[in-house]
Amino acid sequence: MVYSVALAIFDLDETLISSDSDHEWGEFVVRKGLVDPQLHRRLNDEFYKQYKQGELDISAYLDFACSVLTRFSFEELHAYRKEFMETVIEPLILPRGRQLVTHHKEAGDFLLVITSTIEFITAPIVQSLGIDTLIAPDPEIRNNRYTGNIVGTPSFAEGKVTRLKQWLEGVDLDLGGSFFYTDSHTDMPLLRLVDHPVAVDPDERLKTEAEKRQWKIISLRG
Repeated sequence: MVYSVALAIFDLDETLISSDSDHEWGEFVVRKGLVDPQLHRRLNDEFYKQYKQGELDISAYLDFACSVLTRFSFEELHAYRKEFMETVIEPLILPRGRQLVTHHKEAGDFLLVITSTIEFITAPIVQSLGIDTLIAPDPEIRNNRYTGNIVGTPSFAEGKVTRLKQWLEGVDLDLGGSFFYTDSHTDMPLLRLVDHPVAVDPDERLKTEAEKRQWKIISLRG
């Protein structure tokens, strides 16, 4: 049986929050002295630039993103993440993003965030937004430590479609009436899949495509 509810799918970074949480985490660990500051900042900026240009090497990026996790215990990492959430992320959550989430909840939709930023960083952000379901790259854990690897398909570009379809196999939901909100042209594969694609403060490539396809364009800023 398929429930008569719609999926409301959200990208996270620069959609519901006003910055990129992974890049912000990179800056945070530099400020905390947890990494080599010059090397880490250079790589952090380079991967962010590649992403913006649509040239991201997702495997290399995820290796970099997971590398910090291998250096510390769960207890240490969770303490750093709590500070990161409180001091960096909470001010970046867009009030109009929260309003959009509330709108879909009140409509009875099923809410889901799908992001290419690793689960360790994004899980508490999604929780703060009041959304229960997250699809994100899943860092591997062995013997109570992060290994530096990712389990399964990274939810990036076409990988978002792959991961969403895998998730749908285990639930009584489908894409009928579905929404997807994102800022990035890298999400074009998923935008083409849903019934209601919405470009949110889109980058130039997505804005051009959205105008061409007559997709809805909105802003959650200001």
